[in-house]
Amino acid sequence: MKERRKVPRVKETNEIAITVVPEEKNISKKKFLYNYSKDISVSGARIESSILLPVDTVVKIAFKLKNLKKEITALGKVKWIKVLIEDKSYEAGVEFVDIPSEAIKKIDHYVAEIIRMKLKDRNFDET
Repeated sequence: MKERRKVPRVKETNEIAITVVPEEKNISKKKFLYNYSKDISVSGARIESSILLPVDTVVKIAFKLKNLKKEITALGKVKWIKVLIEDKSYEAGVEFVDIPSEAIKKIDHYVAEIIRMKLKDRNFDET
């Protein structure tokens, strides 16, 4: 399968809080706890949730990446969904549609640092 991502993404699990943007009428508007991002890039994230978020749902995501002290908040749009466990667990691909430039810089630095550390570890293991 051809890789379609335009930017590097790292597989790191981080706790997140998701709030559905008010235009969605058929989904509860509360924060959904116990959600996780499974990977992240400057353009989006793969999230795991106990709530099925339909494609094109706009969500506000608040998260703290490991080693970052400040919370990052971004608006994203659900691009795809996958049922992991029927009526219990779902994955969704979320593309960031409104994210502050400062947050993009922090995510970019975070992703680059993780990739650098993994390459360093891999090179260390090979010697």
